Amino acid sequence: MKKLAFLISIPILIVSCGKNEQSVEKLIENGNLSEIRNKKSELSKEQSELNAKIDRLDEAIHKLDKSKRLDLVTTHKIGDTLFKHYAEVQGDVTTNENIIIYPEYSGILSEVRVKEGQNIKKGQVLAKIDDGGLSSELAQLETNANLAKTTYERQKRLWDQNIGSEIQYLETKANYEGLKSSVNRLKAQLEKTVVRAPFSGIIDEVFTEEGEVVSPGQNRLFQLVNLSDMYIKAEVPESYLNHISKGTEVLVDISSLNKDFEGKIRRVGNTINPNNRSFTIEVAIPNEQGKIKPNQIATLKLNDYTAENAMVVPENALLKNAKGESVVFVIEEETGENEAKARRVIVETGYSYKDMVEITSGLEPQQTLILEGAKNLRDGQKVKIRN
Repeated sequence: MKKLAFLISIPILIVSCGKNEQSVEKLIENGNLSEIRNKKSELSKEQSELNAKIDRLDEAIHKLDKSKRLDLVTTHKIGDTLFKHYAEVQGDVTTNENIIIYPEYSGILSEVRVKEGQNIKKGQVLAKIDDGGLSSELAQLETNANLAKTTYERQKRLWDQNIGSEIQYLETKANYEGLKSSVNRLKAQLEKTVVRAPFSGIIDEVFTEEGEVVSPGQNRLFQLVNLSDMYIKAEVPESYLNHISKGTEVLVDISSLNKDFEGKIRRVGNTINPNNRSFTIEVAIPNEQGKIKPNQIATLKLNDYTAENAMVVPENALLKNAKGESVVFVIEEETGENEAKARRVIVETGYSYKDMVEITSGLEPQQTLILEGAKNLRDGQKVKIRN
């Protein structure tokens, strides 16, 4: 008879569970927010009551079962440490000294004195353009200017002695000054026929050859780049404005060269780009071997937060309870050789970086944190430490 009653109870339980599931589905289909919330509260309460009963049963089992095996855990002593958080952005390598050199005078390119890859100094002659007779014209003009100078100086001495007329003196003076001005103007024009390097660097490319006709703004002559003054330019979201400043530490990674190094921000932009709500930064980079090139991509890790005496725990040691709170387990007390009692602690977290999380409250220095094996523990459970 008891067996029959037990068999009858099974379908009743199944039907009852089915009805419960159907009622939940029906509540969701009806879309009544208040009823859904009430149902959730009801089920959460039932779950809490069941969990409490299970905990009590487990506790009784652990007390009565003499052959029980303790859960194995590993631990870690919590200490004060320096914690740094980094925000990651992408940037481009660039230099202010990377230009295309154009001629400033129209004519035939008579000489090209450099080749690609050549190191040159500031002011070095790179090329010459045929002056079309300007040199001869300048020589004649200088001769006339020298004669006018001599005449002016003689007339000035006479005028200082009150000899001669003022008109003669002024005419010789005006003639000399006019010729001197013409000489200077012609010299400046003739100087444009000589192409010089505006700064020291490397001739990256030669675009023309001797004998070609060149004109200002029309024909490219050379590309000159200086690889010694390189920097990375990057866009940083506006939200980091209060955390980033000149001198901020930066970790730089140029993956194409498998190269990384530490640097500092040397300049922070003073405006916000309205299109992407960001501001620019510049980070100087060393380039003694010249391997870093303009337009390479670099990853920047900006130190936007630093804590001197922080408590930091591995991210996998953090658990979540039913309320969404962060929870860890610590060793409350030792109960025997390599045996201890675990205690659950609710903590508050700060920044996280590289699988480590800063704990802002809930833990104290020198507490022993449970790492492996914490996931299935209960508050007050005895464990066996295996370190």
